Amino acid sequence: MTMSSYEVLVIGGGPAGLSAALYLARYNRRTALFDTRQGRAHWHQVNHNYLGFPGGVPARQLCELGRQQLADYPHVTIFDSQVDDLRAESDTFVATGAGNEWRGQAVILCTGVVDHYPQFEGWQEYVGRSMFWCITCDGYETQGKRVVVVGNTNAAASEALQLQRFTDQLTVLTNSHEMQISLAFQERLRRARIPLIHDCLATVRGRGGQFEALYTEDGRCIELDWLFNQQGATPRSELAARLGVALDAQGYILTDTEQKTTVPGVYAAGDVTRLYSHQVVAAAHEGGQAASAANYYLYPPELKDD
Repeated sequence: MTMSSYEVLVIGGGPAGLSAALYLARYNRRTALFDTRQGRAHWHQVNHNYLGFPGGVPARQLCELGRQQLADYPHVTIFDSQVDDLRAESDTFVATGAGNEWRGQAVILCTGVVDHYPQFEGWQEYVGRSMFWCITCDGYETQGKRVVVVGNTNAAASEALQLQRFTDQLTVLTNSHEMQISLAFQERLRRARIPLIHDCLATVRGRGGQFEALYTEDGRCIELDWLFNQQGATPRSELAARLGVALDAQGYILTDTEQKTTVPGVYAAGDVTRLYSHQVVAAAHEGGQAASAANYYLYPPELKDD
């Protein structure tokens, strides 16, 4: 096992992790950034909400631009590696993976979430092209489109109702054998003339990541242009739990306004920290804030004003 030491370990290379690493670079901190390129920012979507990119910027390109920025700072090292374990040893944090060991005085967790997309052959090609999860990011592009919202919760029904702002061609597909949408929301959908189909997705027809139709287990054919997934997500907070960091009931990492967790020296940023408002701009802000807090944490007491 090889061992390397840094001041800060940043785990996760999406917008939150890249922003954290960039801020730490500007603070002249020796930083290790771990990026498996498997998070939300590595699908095919174009982000239209990030200021400064007329026409939008592909999320993958935004991450590549972040990596290019970091290349100017030799004291930041990017590892295309997964961290399998994280533990505390005295005043040091130890990350391990693929036969390597990295030590740091502080840790910033930017590990994101795993979205629960409908499963069908070739589903990965549709994510970010015609299958989305965020009305804030992509609702605007649905104007005049045929949209299916997939999910068996009131959140799915609510999203369909909110999408009426953009299109009147909406359908809700539960994709479940049980009905969990409340009677109140079922009535709201009925009044809005949004079909609620209690059935499971079987196969799809499409090409190049663009939907043409869905086929259900009961033989229904639903023609569509876009699918909005509302089947939920699971935060990647296992490493935080191993350090004893407090999580909320859904498993998201609890932080304060400076991105501090309940364990001194451990910070978190991006989608792993909160259940709502998952946005690239929020992730970039939280990453920068976490880095600033970690930088201050690393100063000796005589340099602090508290």
